[in-house]
Amino acid sequence: MTFGQVLLVAVVAVPALGALATALVPGDRAGRVVGTVAAAVTLLAALPLVGGDHGWFGYGPRPAVQPWHQLDQQWVPGLDLRFHLGVDGISWPLVVLTALLTLLCCAYTLWRVPSGGGSGRALVALLLVVEVGILGTFLALDLVLFFLFFEVVLLPMYGVIAGWGGEDRRRAARKFALYTLFGSVLLLVGVYVVVAAAGTADLVTLTGGAGLSRGTQLAAFTLLALAFAVKSPLWPLHSWLPDAHTQAPTVGSVILAGVLLKMGTYGLIRVAVGVAPEGARWAAPVLGVLAVAAILIGGLVCLAQDDLKRLIAYSSVGHMGFVLLGVATLTATGLQAALIGNIAHGVITALLFFLAGAVKDRAHTGSLAELSGLRETAPRLAGLLGFAAVASLGLPGLAGFWGEAFAVVAAVRRGGPLWLTLAVLAALGGALTAAYFLRLLRRVTHGRPSPAVAGLAPGLAGAELTAWAPLVLLALAVGLAPALVLSYASGPVEALLGVVP
Repeated sequence: MTFGQVLLVAVVAVPALGALATALVPGDRAGRVVGTVAAAVTLLAALPLVGGDHGWFGYGPRPAVQPWHQLDQQWVPGLDLRFHLGVDGISWPLVVLTALLTLLCCAYTLWRVPSGGGSGRALVALLLVVEVGILGTFLALDLVLFFLFFEVVLLPMYGVIAGWGGEDRRRAARKFALYTLFGSVLLLVGVYVVVAAAGTADLVTLTGGAGLSRGTQLAAFTLLALAFAVKSPLWPLHSWLPDAHTQAPTVGSVILAGVLLKMGTYGLIRVAVGVAPEGARWAAPVLGVLAVAAILIGGLVCLAQDDLKRLIAYSSVGHMGFVLLGVATLTATGLQAALIGNIAHGVITALLFFLAGAVKDRAHTGSLAELSGLRETAPRLAGLLGFAAVASLGLPGLAGFWGEAFAVVAAVRRGGPLWLTLAVLAALGGALTAAYFLRLLRRVTHGRPSPAVAGLAPGLAGAELTAWAPLVLLALAVGLAPALVLSYASGPVEALLGVVP
């Protein structure tokens, strides 16, 4: 095995073994330490996966997927299924983001374990199992293997929400599970349609259609797009998201918003568009309309929210709308917008949920009406919340700007009355994003301190600064140098569009 293949196996195997060790080690804190070490090793294994033998510019028109590193071994010979893992410029930034956020969440539990019916080490073990599923989804280059990793996430995330969430956590966890199971059924049927028609599950071979008829591609894209829309989630299949975010513990919300939602948008690009490009071209106008509807409706709903975590949760609907708009244009600019929008949303929304959890832990409430005057009593926390809010609303120079701006530009370049109208409406949605985040800051940080805020200490714990600092730095770095993400993805994006009719 090459060094790259060893790293691919390690990225999936280390968190799996770490989850097992965390559960078996005697002592709650010792288990959390073991889990955090496993998460750190996973991040160290993910970072060197960049580049590989092909470099940044080793992409040609065919095949459309040329991994930097890949491992392709027989898995189930009788069914011609293979254990095929690979990484390229589309998946690598998401792999690193997943490993980083999992490490930050595991390290955060060393300082504070959310209240609930389970131990801290059980929570860490579940987070590591979730990491296995997410990383495997981003690395899988076999469609059946992709489906299996996609499903690994369901039960441990259900356990995180139901075991350590808020007062209404069990209902929120059930809702999350039911919606996800509905998406899983659609995904399974879509995978079956593709594999039965093509005679192979290999994503490298399937990308570009692999000789699938137009009718098969239309059916497959419809099934796959609906399945990924549930996971993302995209309007109108989003209603599980606010409850899950509101009731989940802080670390659960960070993983859920930061990377779990990206499984849907990544699958839409890698699998739905890649495997059924004719279906993607056929459905592009519908996807564009749904994307703009998500942007506008998400913004209007956020303007009416009175709970901090619920507002941040609904903001994800609008941000994922910009990602979908970029994908719907089927242009290089649009797909680049979707990819950098994914990374920016993961970084910024993870920071927002960390901060929202800190505010709620201190004030014992998430109601905006009861949180006024935060800058008077806890100026450091208020300042970080202000930074995260303006980053999320798309201030130029911060990470949130590029995905939204490029998505609108891509729609304008696509041309035609429909796409120009969608671009204008999406830009209006960006203004709504600014409106509800500025409203949030006015109600929470300004004014006279409310009784819930008046007694807060001004300082921040060292563990909090350790968990938040990498996200603040990444939001600045990606905002000032978007090439940190875009340079890796430009080659594979061009190759993917080369097989879209």
